[in-house]
Amino acid sequence: RRRVRSASSSSRSSSPDRLPKRGRGRGHGCGPGHKGQASKTKEEPDVEPPTPQFEPKHPPGPKIDSTVDWSPLSLFKLFFSSSSLHSIINNTNANAVRRLAQGSKYKWSPLSVDSFYIFLSIILFFGLVHVPSRADFWRREWPYQFVFPRSSMSRDRFEAIFWSLHLSDVAEDEENERKRGTPQFDRLFKIKPLYGEIVNACNSLFQPYQNITIDERMVASKACIGFRQYMKDKPTKFGYKLFILADSQTGYTFNFFVYQGKDENKVIQRTQKEEGLSVTSIMDLMRFDLLGKGYHLYVDHFYSSPLLFKKLAKNHTAACGTIRTNREGFPKTTNNDLPKKPERGDMRWIRKGNLLFARWMDTKVVNVCSTFHRAYSGATVLRRVKRPDGHWHRAPVDVPDACRDYNINMGWVDLSDALIHYCSVHGKTMRWYKTFFYHFIGIAVVNSYILHKAVSSSHNQTPMSHKHFRECLLCVFELRVVLTIDFTHAYGIPLPDKCFVVEQIVWIFTPVRSCASLGPTSVCTDVIISVKFTLSRQLSC
Repeated sequence: RRRVRSASSSSRSSSPDRLPKRGRGRGHGCGPGHKGQASKTKEEPDVEPPTPQFEPKHPPGPKIDSTVDWSPLSLFKLFFSSSSLHSIINNTNANAVRRLAQGSKYKWSPLSVDSFYIFLSIILFFGLVHVPSRADFWRREWPYQFVFPRSSMSRDRFEAIFWSLHLSDVAEDEENERKRGTPQFDRLFKIKPLYGEIVNACNSLFQPYQNITIDERMVASKACIGFRQYMKDKPTKFGYKLFILADSQTGYTFNFFVYQGKDENKVIQRTQKEEGLSVTSIMDLMRFDLLGKGYHLYVDHFYSSPLLFKKLAKNHTAACGTIRTNREGFPKTTNNDLPKKPERGDMRWIRKGNLLFARWMDTKVVNVCSTFHRAYSGATVLRRVKRPDGHWHRAPVDVPDACRDYNINMGWVDLSDALIHYCSVHGKTMRWYKTFFYHFIGIAVVNSYILHKAVSSSHNQTPMSHKHFRECLLCVFELRVVLTIDFTHAYGIPLPDKCFVVEQIVWIFTPVRSCASLGPTSVCTDVIISVKFTLSRQLSC
């Protein structure tokens, strides 16, 4: 029985019509280098790959007038335009009227622009000062004796605005809700007006430098909604996933979109089966009409694949990133591969056309792929290395060019995320769209701070720290107070209280004959001279 089985198996294997059995798993089988192509060492020279010429649409940096002295408020208003603010105010007023008609019981007066600015200043203040409960900011007992925000807005007024806050049009929102369960239903309709404004502002106010990066960001939330995600490797495991394109020199958030989960309709309509989320998300963020040509894109192993890198090369964009070994097209050769116990700094590489595949031993084996790097040009990094006597010391270790540049340029989305969370305005809420409202404020503040640093550098000035920038932004979100003093009825111009800063002085001359008592005598004049102060309330008051 064994002889028959072996004979039949041998006859099957020797049959010329049968193909060799393919290995299990995606990407296994005949990949590049599988047919005997040997890996090369760092001593073997590599060719210089062709690199697209850097031709951005605009000069890299801020696309604002650098000769103007920009204040923190003026930079912030570039992201929150007056049209978007008035839209939010009108929608909030309409939502408050609807809630009151439905039976909600709270005192409400129409929201104005000044009140909304005070509301934003209180939210920013929450990011700078932390207390156990939001109501503690209005407590008068020690140690919660905060003058602000109690002096600017009552707690009930703030809570009424927060409860009624609405970003989208109320009537259109109800119409969209009636489409729930159909392909016409828009999951993100409640944030669409402000969402589009922030994205367009980020695109129009800054031109990224040559090195850019794309990564995910999690906005923390445990709301029961369909597009909430779970990512076990992220510090924030539950929340909404955003795909971010950031500048690798400044950390500026240039483009982003909210991931809504798998859309079956788009999957069916997709013509190429290989183009999954790792490819479509990159192509959606890479606005070639806004960016231009010759950019260097850095991504992690979730996105990297030979298919994506070749597609980017056709659009005159170079790419580099860590890559998974089971990606289709990754070399499967074991000829001259790394030893079982490689030393720190050992490397092997294979070139397949413009694609460079490199393996480098750091604390563990790192696999990278690049379309614009040479394999090795003598670069080193400092790492802790164990001496023969058992002691550890820092020593230079050889590193591939792709790994070195990847470590320099990849972490800027995380830096932008850290700046947002450094003084996070994120608070508890029962409405998912208010979570995005908090996050959009964070993006606007961080991007405006990056613009401030760029403008200060162009003026050879020392920029403010991130914390000081937020404090100054908080100071100018104020209640504007107008005082009018008649010179004929006063001994002089009264100096404003220390709690106020003069923003504007307007002189008024009224041709009316009047008499005024100045001490023991009376003085008659033909003109009443008045001065009108526009004062800004200070945070410390």
